[in-house]
Amino acid sequence: MNAKQTSPQSKIAVVTGAGSGIGRAVAVELLRAGWSVALAGRRPETLEETATLVPEGVSLAVRTDVSQPGDVTGLFAATIERFGRVDLLFNNAGTFGPGGVPVEELPYEAWRHVVDTNLNGAFLCAQAAYRQMKEQDPQGGRIINNGSISAHTPRPHSVAYTATKHALTGLTKSLSLDGRPYRIAVGQIDIGNAATDMTQRMQTGALQADGEVRPEPVMDVADVARTVRHMAELPLEANVQFATVLATTMPYVGRG
Repeated sequence: MNAKQTSPQSKIAVVTGAGSGIGRAVAVELLRAGWSVALAGRRPETLEETATLVPEGVSLAVRTDVSQPGDVTGLFAATIERFGRVDLLFNNAGTFGPGGVPVEELPYEAWRHVVDTNLNGAFLCAQAAYRQMKEQDPQGGRIINNGSISAHTPRPHSVAYTATKHALTGLTKSLSLDGRPYRIAVGQIDIGNAATDMTQRMQTGALQADGEVRPEPVMDVADVARTVRHMAELPLEANVQFATVLATTMPYVGRG
């Protein structure tokens, strides 16, 4: 765990999966905008790397496996001890699971790992954030769930990932409804082909619904980060319920 001095005026965010990819880009965007950010992830060294990208930023690195209830409890306890409140949870940590495996060959252990990370982990973090946002003064805050284009339309051989991302949409809707009395705004960002390590293979060839393998365009992950920041900085009286940000010419509209 590593902490830097906070400003009493800054808002407080928790970003899961902050050690790489979309989580890192969002954490950096928020830090540069003056937020104080709790960086959560399984590898402390990558969290520290994220923090060093904004040397003047105020951050707290907490090793967290979101699929473990004790880790999630520890993450939010450390955040509250350090910063006193939570204004934003970016529920981002996730895994695609083994790629290219037909449904009949997918091991149960692989299915369970994806569900535990993408769905159960998102629930545990949202529950902890919800409890804190309900109790703190002033009351309220915002939760943004990282969905996916796959929350709408699957890729071939992605049954575990797609099932969890569809379920995440239901989680978003339920949390949004239940949060209304407590000024807890909940939305979801569905992302398509942001340029990260996870999507690197798409530029050389991705399996399409017709069985062909073709390269796909990607977009700068910084554009995702700016969208999340826009959602995060709205007043709690306004909410982006669902946002879709994707590489303009990727095969999504009309996929299949």
